[in-house]
Amino acid sequence: MKSASKLPTPSEEAIKHSHKLLTSIKNYANSNGQLTFAQFMHKALYTPQLGYYSNSLVKIGAKGDFITAPEISPLFSRCLARQASQILAEISVPNIIEFGAGRGTMAKDILLELHRLNQPVEAYYIIELSADLKIVQQQTLQQLPAEIFNKIHWLDSLPSTPLSAVVLANEVLDAMPVERVKFEPEKHLQAWVKFNEKTNQAEWDYQTITDPLLQKQCDIISEYAGKPSSEGYQTEINLNIQPWLNSIADFISEGVVLLIDYGYQRKEYYQPARVMGTLRCHYQHLAHDNPFFYPGLQDITAHVDFTAVAESALKAGFNVEGFTTQAHFLMG
Repeated sequence: MKSASKLPTPSEEAIKHSHKLLTSIKNYANSNGQLTFAQFMHKALYTPQLGYYSNSLVKIGAKGDFITAPEISPLFSRCLARQASQILAEISVPNIIEFGAGRGTMAKDILLELHRLNQPVEAYYIIELSADLKIVQQQTLQQLPAEIFNKIHWLDSLPSTPLSAVVLANEVLDAMPVERVKFEPEKHLQAWVKFNEKTNQAEWDYQTITDPLLQKQCDIISEYAGKPSSEGYQTEINLNIQPWLNSIADFISEGVVLLIDYGYQRKEYYQPARVMGTLRCHYQHLAHDNPFFYPGLQDITAHVDFTAVAESALKAGFNVEGFTTQAHFLMG
C-alpha cells in the first residue's frame, strides 16, 4: 500500500476541482460546528458535481482508479443472471433493480444472459446518483437490441410503489460513509475532522464518543477486538446499513436482495490483529490510507461487516438465505 506522499500529483485542473470541494466541505463544517468523519466521507464522495461519485472524472477502468469484477469478464454477470433467473421465474412480476450500475457493463451482460436463457424481464431499474455515470450507462446499454434496451429505466430515488424484484448491489455497501473509531485502553474515541488553516488540509480529531448508537456498536466490537495496546485499535463502523435495508424493505413486496462486496464476518473483521481497520483509498490504481488526499479525486472505501448486514436485514423483515465468498458463488 502506497504512502500518500508517493502518489502521482494530480493535474492543475484536478487540484482546483479538489480545492473547490474542500472549500465546500469547510463551509459545511463551519456552519454546523463540527464534522464527523462519516460526514466528511459523504461530502467527499457525494457532493453534487464535486464529490468523487458525482463528478465527471473517469473512475473505472485503466484510466480511472479501480476496476470491478464485471469489467474484467462477463462471466461474473452471467453467473449473477443465472441466480437472478431462478428468482425471477418465481415472483409475480420479474423486475430487477440495480443500485449504482457503474458503467452499465454488469446490467448489459445480465440482460443479455437472461435473454439467452429465455427469462422474461418486465423492467430493469437503475438507481444512479451520478448524472455523468448515467450518461456512460446509457451509452453502454444502447448497444443492446431495442427490445431489451427499452426495458431499462433510470430512477433518481427509490420506487414509491411496492415492487416484486431482484435487487442487486455490487460494491455499494463499501462506498457508504462510515464512522472511524479508536479504542484506547480506558476509552473509546470517535474520529472527527478538523482543518489546519496553515496547510489548508483536513486532519483527524479524535474525541470521546457521545452518540449512544455508536457507543453500543463499539461495545459489541470490543468483545472481538480485545483489550487494545497503548497505541490503540482503529476501525470503522457503518451506521447506514440498517436505514438502507429498511428503505429497500419499504418498497420490495417480494423477491431477493443480492449484495456483493468486500468484507468479512464480524469475528474476522474485528480481530485483534487488524489494528488499523480497513479504510482504503484508491487513486490511479494505487491503494493508500489517507482519506484527506485531494478530496473528490479518489475513492474512499471500507470493508463490510457482513454480520451487521445479516442482523440489519433480519430487523428490516428479510430472511437471510445465504452468505458465501464470490469464488464459491461463481463455482456454483
